[in-house]
This record gives sequence, structure tokens and C-alpha cells, in this order.
Amino acid sequence: MLTREDWTKATGAPSAVKGLAWYTDGSKTREGTRDRGYGQSVGQRLSFSLGRYATVFQAEIYAILACAHEVQSQNRLDRYVSICSDSLVALKALKAVRAVIAVLTGHNTLRRHLYLLELHDSPLCSKCGVGEESLAHILCECESLASFRHVYLGSFFLEAEDIKSLGLGAIWNYCRAVGLP
Repeated sequence: MLTREDWTKATGAPSAVKGLAWYTDGSKTREGTRDRGYGQSVGQRLSFSLGRYATVFQAEIYAILACAHEVQSQNRLDRYVSICSDSLVALKALKAVRAVIAVLTGHNTLRRHLYLLELHDSPLCSKCGVGEESLAHILCECESLASFRHVYLGSFFLEAEDIKSLGLGAIWNYCRAVGLP
């Protein structure tokens, strides 16, 4: 994520903003809450009224999603797309959602997945070096993480069936404590 300093020091957009650039803003007035998006590269503006009861946070999230939807619906072949928002809270919320999806789907940066994509030379666990570094291994088997597992998930070792009875919050907190994703 770019900081305010990155923006103020740059002439134009910072170098991290590549390809198709969209800028978003959510705001609340007496008339209601609205979001806006501007696709600088394509000269396109989006604007939606979200009514009187939506929050600025909701408007910020909606603006980001509307820009992503617009880019996707245009079937553009741009290699890079940057959606810029001034809402750190919205960006952090979306980052957390992305992390949860990565954990739940297995599309993550664990060595087993990277090995299958031929992006790493070994699928072995970076913590214990014994089993394949998969989510199941990290959640249930890795001996190096047993104490974390006990604190956050209630047991030193788990069976795959045990995962179903755990709350998503407990899994999330455990993953964050052990440095995932």
C-alpha cells in the first residue's frame, strides 16, 4: 500500500501505480452517501448514490468494487490495473478478505502451492522441514507450530475433521500468529 508520502513526493502518480489507473472516493453529505470512481486512462467516470443510511466505509468499498467490475466488464488486455483509494480502512478490510480467501481456497503462498506452480523448488514445510507445507499441514500436523495450535485452536495436533468445528475467527487468529498468509 502506498502512503500519503508516496503520493505527495511523486510528480503525477507514484511509480507503483501501473497500467490502467482508477481513483475512488466515498463521501457522505446531507443528501446521502455516494461513491465515485474515475478511470484516468480511459477517461471514464462512475458515480453511484447509496442512499442516506450507507456509511462512508461502505461507499469506499463499493467504489473499489465498482471500478474492479468496470475493468473486468471491459475485457481489457492491460497487464496492470491500479485502483487507488484514500481509505486505509477499506484497503485493510479488502486485504483481510483476500487473505481469508487465500487460506480457504489453498491459492496462497505456502510452499506446496508454489511448488505446484513451479515457483519453488521444494514443497517441504519451511517451519519443520518434514511434511508438505499445505494448509492442512500447518493447521493440523506441523510439529514446530504445536504450541501456537494449542493456544489458538485448543489442541497440539488436530485431525482434518476437527477443522470443521473451529470458528473462522480462531483459524484466522492462528494463521496470523504463525505468519500466514
